[in-house]
Order: sequence, then C-alpha cells, then structure tokens
Amino acid sequence: MDEGHWLFGYGSLMWAPEFPVAEQVIAQADGWRRSFCLRSICHRGTADRPGLVLGLEAAPGHLCTGLALRVDAALWPQAHAAVRARELVTEAYREAAVPLALADGRRVRALAYVMRPDHWQYCGGLSAEAQAAIIAAASGGRGPNADYLFNTVAHLDAMGIPDAELSDLAARVRARLT
Repeated sequence: MDEGHWLFGYGSLMWAPEFPVAEQVIAQADGWRRSFCLRSICHRGTADRPGLVLGLEAAPGHLCTGLALRVDAALWPQAHAAVRARELVTEAYREAAVPLALADGRRVRALAYVMRPDHWQYCGGLSAEAQAAIIAAASGGRGPNADYLFNTVAHLDAMGIPDAELSDLAARVRARLT
C-alpha cells in the first residue's frame, strides 16, 4: 500500500482541501491548539479590513483535534505545491512536522501549517467579542470571513468533535449578522 504523505487539517483544510485525498482520519495533535490568531489580508479579509483565520499554536497541555489527510506519494509534489501556495501566501505560517495520534490507533507525522507568533499578522489573545466583530465584518478573496468560521464549526460537529469555543464564537458572529 502507498503510505503517501500526511497533512493535518484543523481549519479549512478539513472541509476544502483542494487536493486529492486518499484517506482521512480524525486525529489529535498533542501540545497544540487551534485559535483565531491570524489576521487574514487575502483569503478572508483585505489589507484595509483584515479578517481572522485559524492558526495552530503551540500550547503545552492542550490537544487539537482535526483531520489527518493522506495524499498518495505520486500526487504529493503537486498537492504540496498547491497547499503551500494557499497557506504560505504571506508566510505567517511555517511548515512543521507534527506527530498525530489517529483515531484508529496509528501514529503518523503530518505536515502542518503552524502560526508564527513573531509575524506581523499574528494577533493571539483577542477576546471572543473582538474576534466576533472582526469576523462578522470581513470578507476576502475566498468569501465572507463568517462563512469560514461557520464551515469549520459545521465540519467539526459533523465529525463528532465539536469545539465549544468555536461554537460560542459562531453564535456571537450570527448575532452580529442578524
């Protein structure tokens, strides 16, 4: 069997990978957490009105549950180039090999795009209300920032791994949009 290469999706890669996925398995990354800590000036916001997207932040004692995505080795060069073009557009993320515990008991190392806290787009620590205000108002090349949040929450819920913090944030954003 072709083992291929693994990517860790904790945000939009879970619901819109945009590359051929040979296998997907729920996975946990120990010592990491997802948070809305990246000002998006391309995909979900603009330079004049940045949005917020998820970043994977180092967080000892935390677990981030997401989706491990396997790409066949023959397709990896093209898939990797496409993901890099998407995720490294402003170099706010860096590529890292992250150990994952898969729901089926396997352990793999996956490529993950992790937040660079030294990057000018990093904005960790914003209150939920501040995040909601930004997300409700922003839109970029890939559409409304709120859609990014809503799609992420819906996908996590559908996989049976709800994220209470993101669900609360989605409720705050919906309240601002009504």
